[in-house]
Amino acid sequence: MTVLFGIDRLIADPALRQPLIGKRVALVAHPASVTQDLTHSLDALAVLPEVRLTAAFGPQHGLKGDKQDNMVESPDFTDPDHHIPVFSLYGEVRRPTAAMIDHADVFLFDLQDLGCRIYTFVTTLLYLLEAVSGTGKAVWVLDRPNPAGRPVEGTTLLPGHESFVGAGPMPMRHGLTLGEMGRWFIDHYGLDVDYRVIAMEGWAPDHGPGFGWPESRVWINPSPNAASLNMARAYAGTVMIEGATLSEGRGTTRPLEVLFGAPDVSARAVLAEMQALAPQWMAGCALRECWFEPTFHKHVHQACSALMIHAEGRFYDHGAFRPWRLQALAFKAIRRLYPDYPLWRDFPYEYVTDRLAIDVINGGPALREWVDDAAAQPGDLDALAARDEAAWIDQMRAYQIY
Repeated sequence: MTVLFGIDRLIADPALRQPLIGKRVALVAHPASVTQDLTHSLDALAVLPEVRLTAAFGPQHGLKGDKQDNMVESPDFTDPDHHIPVFSLYGEVRRPTAAMIDHADVFLFDLQDLGCRIYTFVTTLLYLLEAVSGTGKAVWVLDRPNPAGRPVEGTTLLPGHESFVGAGPMPMRHGLTLGEMGRWFIDHYGLDVDYRVIAMEGWAPDHGPGFGWPESRVWINPSPNAASLNMARAYAGTVMIEGATLSEGRGTTRPLEVLFGAPDVSARAVLAEMQALAPQWMAGCALRECWFEPTFHKHVHQACSALMIHAEGRFYDHGAFRPWRLQALAFKAIRRLYPDYPLWRDFPYEYVTDRLAIDVINGGPALREWVDDAAAQPGDLDALAARDEAAWIDQMRAYQIY
């Protein structure tokens, strides 16, 4: 079955576009912002007579998706084809300024998300809603799938741990589309926004084999290291490696699809320790020993022993796969095998300098403390996360559109 995304429905239905007549329109987009025939949303909207494009906005990694690493900023520029300003929301500012907001009356938000709290496009949506709140301007989310589907996993971000990778008190794997998340943001933060969602047609997140991602659509990287559906499924776990000294596979062709890579850690020994400690957390995927040599980033030009995740094909069980627990288990196994290993990376992470990166990523210290506590058992972390997961699942039902 063909699934129509929000942009497809807006292009196809003049009635949906009618409220845009006479309005100045801005688009928030990146490389995965394309229609079903792979036309970029900016180009598709530009040819519509009802749509007067006056600005565009690019998130982290840029409108063109050309910035590889985290904390690599994009400049503002003028689009050479459409002759409109393109403002960077990952450059001198993260939040749209009043001057930027003055360029449009309606903001069309068309970013492909990964369904993970730390993926910064969800925070960019919040910051746009906050900037528009009280101005009388409108935000329309042109909704797209959550490729990780509806499953929820992880502990809730704690008060005081908000950041650009932590937009609010939600678990790591949140189970919502960005259109749905915007509804929650408005209620949770009490925002005054003319908000609407151009919903998808035919999206069935609980149906296989694609589950969150419809097989009728090709995968386009929403950011440079989001290279596959396998990565999108694993990301709510593997992103935590960004807070560790282990390699997450940056500098290879399959970044963020491994549980770790390091020249001084035995993948075979770690796998055996994981199986002995909590085999139930390893369900829903296959793990394969492999080697890689990063061409840049951590352990550059060193042969790294690694465990590759295959949450795909016949190895994938959508209901059983729990990437956050799987990654936590890998950390725990490494800590048990190598008690003195310098596991946690101490550097500024998304411009936060007063906390360890792993705590910024997790929205609190609970996971790190569990890994480092020799007496802590899998059941301890499971109980903590399960409580938060149940509360979020109950809360999010009111915001689901599909």
